[in-house]
Amino acid sequence: MAMAGISCSSFSIKTRTDKPYYSFSTTKTSSPSSLSSHFPNIKTFCYSNSKKTFHSKSKSSSFSYGKSREEVSKKKTKDEKGDLSRSQSAVIKSVGTQKKEKKSLFYDSKSKDSEVEPGNLQVAAFLNAVVKVYCTHTAPDYSLPWQKQRQYTSTGSAFLIGDGKLLTNAHCVEHGTQVKVKRRGDDTKYVAKVLAKGVECDIALLSVESEEFWKGAEPLHFGRLPCLQDAVTVVGYPLGGDTISVTKGVVSRIEVTSYAHGASELLGIQIDAAVNPGNSGGPAFNDQGECIGVAFQVYRSDDAENIGYVIPTTVVSHFLDDYEKNGKYTGFPCLGVLLQKLENPALRTCLKVQSNEGVLVRKIEPTADAYNVLKEGDVIVSFDDVSVGSEGTVPFRSTERIAFRYLISQKFAGDTVEIGIIRQGAFMKVQTVVNPRVHLVPYHIEGGQPSYLIIAGLVFTPLSEPLIDEECEDTIGLKLLAKARYSSAKFKGEQIVVLSQVLANEVNIGYEDMGNQQVLKFNGTRVKNISHLSHLVDSCQDKYLVFEFEDNFVAVLDREAATIASPCILKDYGIPSERSSDLLEPYVDQPEENWGTDHDLGDTPNSNSELGFDGLLWA
Repeated sequence: MAMAGISCSSFSIKTRTDKPYYSFSTTKTSSPSSLSSHFPNIKTFCYSNSKKTFHSKSKSSSFSYGKSREEVSKKKTKDEKGDLSRSQSAVIKSVGTQKKEKKSLFYDSKSKDSEVEPGNLQVAAFLNAVVKVYCTHTAPDYSLPWQKQRQYTSTGSAFLIGDGKLLTNAHCVEHGTQVKVKRRGDDTKYVAKVLAKGVECDIALLSVESEEFWKGAEPLHFGRLPCLQDAVTVVGYPLGGDTISVTKGVVSRIEVTSYAHGASELLGIQIDAAVNPGNSGGPAFNDQGECIGVAFQVYRSDDAENIGYVIPTTVVSHFLDDYEKNGKYTGFPCLGVLLQKLENPALRTCLKVQSNEGVLVRKIEPTADAYNVLKEGDVIVSFDDVSVGSEGTVPFRSTERIAFRYLISQKFAGDTVEIGIIRQGAFMKVQTVVNPRVHLVPYHIEGGQPSYLIIAGLVFTPLSEPLIDEECEDTIGLKLLAKARYSSAKFKGEQIVVLSQVLANEVNIGYEDMGNQQVLKFNGTRVKNISHLSHLVDSCQDKYLVFEFEDNFVAVLDREAATIASPCILKDYGIPSERSSDLLEPYVDQPEENWGTDHDLGDTPNSNSELGFDGLLWA
């Protein structure tokens, strides 16, 4: 196995180069940098919007968007610098069944009158429910958080689900400033509104207000989870033409799958039907004309072909039920524990586990509710009375087994679960609440635009994966990368605040070369997040503003001089405001019960994609 290692002080970070990894593909015609570099060490996937190319950093896997040669060359140069990446804790979350008596956006059956004979799907009337999506994107510039990157456009697919709603992929409308849809056989594009986006499950809910758009429209009906070798037909608007496209294949595999866009792990359907850029958001049908899921990503590798992925209707149902219940998307919950398989008999005997069951709790995230219930060394043997095997699997359908994380994925945020554990040889049951995972370094930023604070030319912003992607690892620094990969949030709302750059002026002389340094303290007070830093600066009455960074570096500004210089600096650099709009809100203090003196770098990556050992897994 080829391994590349980077070490510093007493810890080391390793990236695995022998496996394909995740990559994105959105239909950009001109594009800012992609988030693709954050998903190595797992399979290589690409989203299926059209017109854009991405070259992966592994020789065995690649996907190309339709960029110009110069753009591709620049991106390749950037990507070749190497990437220490991570992926969100894979918390699989899938869902409940549809209730017929309740009005819902989700349909799980269809009448016999509308059934289609196998082999005649390409002429079926329900194909008219599949539409083409046109999106104009304006992504934030994470390095210069007060401005946007160059606008670009993309195309994808979507389909009607009734009640004036449509479904597509979240990555098809990411950073969308304008979304339009066009029905089959129509030459008019209608403006669509994004009602909800589920980043983890890569699903977006759209609505179109125009009554003209809905004339004669018939929504699709959702079917049940298919079986292996069931026929499947993928419909959408991929590259190669402007009209609707139909490809056919079979269901190859159903298991917990890594979702590239959300850096999460949920139930997924693997198919061998062709899925190409532009198919994203389009439906996949069975032979009865029922929709069994949403096409969203493919696996690209020199060693494999015809591997596409579909979001199953169980995950779609969870997303829609969540939206109906809460009026917004709240996310999939997680347990927040690192588990070890108990396949070794001696290990089970040492832990006083009598049967071939259970998984060992090795680590619990401080922000998880389970932190107050479970202990390291506990053995989880059941989840809501479903037995958990020693390989971390649970029964699935009649003769199959699936990853234990699947059970967690069936829950909603705020649900209470009952866990059977063996603690020091004694069996007991405990209850805990499951909620979405809290990320110290987020993959996606809520609201799209990152927070920032400028003090006399010092630009502060929270560390995020998009920022790491833009800045490249060699400029971010090894310590920040280590914290991003190995540290967990100690409390909700915690952020790593960094000095991203210095806008040179006479007040900050001597600090011009600083950049991408974490600010630890301000005037002796530890910084919790960007809002806390803004509050500390605003309420400061001291003569000097003292910023303490890592490695004991200190930056000091005269408070009165900084106040006078700030407006001139903003004017010189054409910056509209000294802070982002969210920092204008009143500051609300955050609890810090589990906050230690500093962030201790753990010895375990905080994502399944980087564990590098099949015996460990995050749930």
